[in-house]
Amino acid sequence: MEFVRNFPAISILACMFAAIISSGLPRKVGRVVNYSLIVLVGILSLTTFIYTLNLGESVVYVMGMFPAPWGNEIRFGVLESGMALFFSIIMALSMWGGRHKMKDEVATDKEFLYYVLVDLLFSSLLALIYTNDLFTAYVFVEINTIAACGLIMIRQNGRTIEAAVRYMVMSLLGSGLLLLGIMMTYDITGHLLMSNIKEAIATIPPTGGYVEPLLIAITLMVIGLCIKSALFPFHSWLPDAYGYSTVSSAAILSSLVSKGYIFLLIKIFYRVIGFDTIANSKILNVLFIFGLIAMISGSLSAIKENDIRRMIAFSSVAQIGYIYMGFGMGNEFGMIASIFHILSHAATKSMLFISAIGLTDVSHGSRKFIDLTGSAHRNKVAGVGFLVGSLSMVGFPLFSGFISKLQFMDVASALSYSKMLPALIVLGISTILNAIYFMKTVLRIYTPLEKMGANRAQADVATNTVASRVGINGVVVEPDFILFKNEKIYGIVIILFIALNVALGVCSNSIIAWIKTGLEMFS
Repeated sequence: MEFVRNFPAISILACMFAAIISSGLPRKVGRVVNYSLIVLVGILSLTTFIYTLNLGESVVYVMGMFPAPWGNEIRFGVLESGMALFFSIIMALSMWGGRHKMKDEVATDKEFLYYVLVDLLFSSLLALIYTNDLFTAYVFVEINTIAACGLIMIRQNGRTIEAAVRYMVMSLLGSGLLLLGIMMTYDITGHLLMSNIKEAIATIPPTGGYVEPLLIAITLMVIGLCIKSALFPFHSWLPDAYGYSTVSSAAILSSLVSKGYIFLLIKIFYRVIGFDTIANSKILNVLFIFGLIAMISGSLSAIKENDIRRMIAFSSVAQIGYIYMGFGMGNEFGMIASIFHILSHAATKSMLFISAIGLTDVSHGSRKFIDLTGSAHRNKVAGVGFLVGSLSMVGFPLFSGFISKLQFMDVASALSYSKMLPALIVLGISTILNAIYFMKTVLRIYTPLEKMGANRAQADVATNTVASRVGINGVVVEPDFILFKNEKIYGIVIILFIALNVALGVCSNSIIAWIKTGLEMFS
């Protein structure tokens, strides 16, 4: 057996062992271990992607000496390995982009714990991508939940603790429903390996006695993962969790954590139930409706926000709605559009959070729109990053967001009239709403402070006291961006984010072909 087949398992285990080792290391060493680990996993994922691309089929990796149906398995093809590579890139950029804020957001004696949590989170995301076992998926869903909760509350102020509690309550509710669905599926089929479950489900006659229990089991698993990925109306925990955590945590949570749950749901659709079966169950119709509502509701909430980070967080509610709307379209092209949007949203939303912190840092730490006036002139690289991210979210040509919206419109145009009309209408309304709150913010950050009037400028300066600029370690946060020690690293990260977004837009045909090939390997 080629050694490269071990790489997915090595990636997962390396992250878990790194978390264990980092718990006993000094914070600086733990940081080096974390960064090195992300690079290593990226290299392993790239190698695995090239291998599966040349192989042309999925690989089943048996964990230990016990084969199916008793043993545990990892299964990977081009979609899984490519997604792992993409997650590694976003993880690296998110960690490096928020590095300069670590001393202000996390207490020195807890910084080592931060890297432990990131390593655990990364291992759980990789396991959700690669595993072929439903119960193993559940175990890593719980690891993901605990690690994400820790990343939210490690900042330790009143808002983050409240946000972490709300996140934990909703996540445990979702995990419980997922576990109930897995238990019922095991009772019906007698299997936990995804491929074996699908074979057992195919033998259940349409008029058999297990049709209704199976539908209930599927529904429980879908609802559980919808709650964990913050689909409307289960999104109430999201704005505070993203808005008040550390900048790296916000970037990771918004771009990767919810996408890990959604990717698991896609695997359940294809590898556990069978896409034809799930389409015939009418569950996708429900996801379609709630996806449309999320697209409007999230955008309206974002418009009403006066806090730039909470505005970006509410935008995620709308973007997750896009993904579930694509699922609800009930065909392969809708699924391809949704998976592409997972990539587009992950690359763009993490860039927006990283860019936003650069704008607030040159505005005396304030996140209010009035205080952000002219911030793009004071921190030009952050301003350009936020501009590019906003244009992508709105759907400006050349960027990844444009391709996402174009894909959804193409798929919607081919649907039945009952779905085509609401999908196109909501897509149009959502795009207009996106333009309102993102372009409003762009105009604000690029408006010179002098145009607001001398009195307004003096009042703004007076309200920004030294107390508002003191970090968690008692270090005064200087408003001038050129004083940052990691200015060059921050600028490089923003440039790489922009390049990634443009690459997704320009190379979209190749990426869509990769997604299509990966879905064919799923079955």
